[in-house]
Amino acid sequence: MRDIVLFFLAMAAQVGGGDAPARAASVATAPPPVQAPVEVPVQVPVQATVPGLNVRPARSALVAEDQAPTGRFTTATEVRPILDATRLAWIATRDWEGQQLLYVTHLWSWRCGLAQIEIGVNGAAPEVWPLPACHLDQPAPNVILEGDGLPYRAFPPGSLSRIEVRVTYDDLGTARAVYDGNGVLVE
Repeated sequence: MRDIVLFFLAMAAQVGGGDAPARAASVATAPPPVQAPVEVPVQVPVQATVPGLNVRPARSALVAEDQAPTGRFTTATEVRPILDATRLAWIATRDWEGQQLLYVTHLWSWRCGLAQIEIGVNGAAPEVWPLPACHLDQPAPNVILEGDGLPYRAFPPGSLSRIEVRVTYDDLGTARAVYDGNGVLVE
């Protein structure tokens, strides 16, 4: 319940502007203490880039980022409670024009607090899916703009039976979820 209350308070702070963060801070209880991030090198495969897409550059190693809350949902400290509460909505699949589409729109919507996402299909080893850059010049940095590309990949129809998602937050904390491909089907 506290996650839901914090989510709505956070949304009011992002949308309402003004003194909303101050009001939210006076109402919400302090979050549980977060373990200090440790700098751990993680090998990340070089990602292919598509001309014209605004994609974060590939890095040879992930490094923990500053976790000072911004009120703009750009840190793991700010987005982890939301993604923990909405784990069932991280992905969705859809049958469309003879293909099965795997959407990661929800994860893209909170990507500024993420270092990377990895997705494995039908038991294959998870691979890094590129995340668009954060738009720190926008009022909502997590906004998905036209130049960011499409938040899905196409697969043969009916081929997604098991989907594993690994999320690495920008403090290098991780989370994992496994889905039945038919269990996340939207129509």
